[in-house]
Order: sequence, then structure tokens, then C-alpha cells
Amino acid sequence: MEQHIFIKSLVRMVPKWIQESSYEKKEISFSIYPQFIIPFLSFLKNHSNIQCKSLMDVTAVDYPLRENRFTVVYNLLSVDNNSRIRVKSNIDAVTPIASVTSLFSCAAWWEREVWDMFGIFFFDHPDCRRILTDYGFKGHPLRKDFPLSGYVEVRYDDSEKRVVTEPVELAQEFRFFDFSSPWEQIESTR
Repeated sequence: MEQHIFIKSLVRMVPKWIQESSYEKKEISFSIYPQFIIPFLSFLKNHSNIQCKSLMDVTAVDYPLRENRFTVVYNLLSVDNNSRIRVKSNIDAVTPIASVTSLFSCAAWWEREVWDMFGIFFFDHPDCRRILTDYGFKGHPLRKDFPLSGYVEVRYDDSEKRVVTEPVELAQEFRFFDFSSPWEQIESTR
């Protein structure tokens, strides 16, 4: 019950910033308009009763069929209150979101990872370059429209004594299985 009171009071304090709030499975979650992400996280960090001074994670989720395709997720921790708050913000594929490195310096690595994996750009980021993939890598591998096999294959060529990049070659042709259940074939062999 205490968490519901906290959520209601927080929504009353900053009603224009919050799209949605929830408390499910002992987790507090807020959906915030993207333009208010910095003031809202600053509010959660500096408010004397909340004190979410630690940013634990920044990640994203890709929903390709939605108008605002990506959800950027910030997981905050208040050590003093022994509580966590999840803050989400929905953005489209081309609109950048503000970097929170001015509030939490640890966000620099996580925002680079989100940019590298999803292609979400963080404006005012001090060092927005790839962190997990190679510098010449094309695309963003955690997007749902990225092909499972990728675009190129990277391997070491012993004859050339260097790393080479080649188009992906699938060793096995596509096969079509024409039965409704995979277990039907097993039963017919008994």
C-alpha cells in the first residue's frame, strides 16, 4: 500500500512529465515523455525522500510494429530506501533522446551500448561511438529487423595472414517441412 501512495504523490508532483505509472510484482515503473527524461531523473536523484542516486542500467527494447518503435529503459536504485525504480521512455527510430551522462557518469558506457546495438542516438553524449561491434560494422544487431546471420562474415584467412570480411554464405539450403506437427514423423517410425 505504501508504494501506491508514493506513486500517487510523485504523479501529483510532476504530472506533465509522466505518461503512465505502475506497481506490479513489487516494481515501481514510470513512462516518461522523452523531452522530460533529464528533469525527471534529476528529480528522482535529488529529492530528499527518493534519493535514487545510482543508475544501475540503461537498455532498450525494440517493438517494430509500434509508431514509437523503441523503449529506452533506465533502472535506478535508492540504497537509502532499499528500492528500485524503472523509468521508460518511448521514441521513434530517428528521434534522438537526451544523454543522462550529466547526471550519472556511468551512463556513458550503457548509452554507447544502446546506440551500438539498437541505433538509438543520445544527443549531448561525450563519446558516442561503437563499443561492442567493430568500427566498420553495418547495422545494429539487436534491432528486430536485423538478419540473424548478419550481413558479412569475418574470419581469419591463414593463407593471406589477415582478417577478411566476406558476404554471408549459408551452408544449407532452405528446406520446407510439410507436416503439421513435428511429432507426427516420430510416431510413424515406431
